[in-house]
Amino acid sequence: MSHPVPTWASIRPSERLAGTPAVRRGGAWWLVTPTGTMPASDPVCTGELDRFAADMAAADRAVAKLRTERTAARKDRR
Repeated sequence: MSHPVPTWASIRPSERLAGTPAVRRGGAWWLVTPTGTMPASDPVCTGELDRFAADMAAADRAVAKLRTERTAARKDRR
């Protein structure tokens, strides 16, 4: 199933890559602004976006792990 071209109004803040105008839909990167949408097709740019997204996901997992460990440590002290 193809994904529709994103528009400014259709983008949830959680879909944005770390607050940037970059959005991934249907396996493709798009740059979305209030004035228009453009597919990101340059392989160097999309490769960097892929790496940045992977790094952000890894950071989110690390933070979640730290929070879980901190919560467990507090419960052990009780």
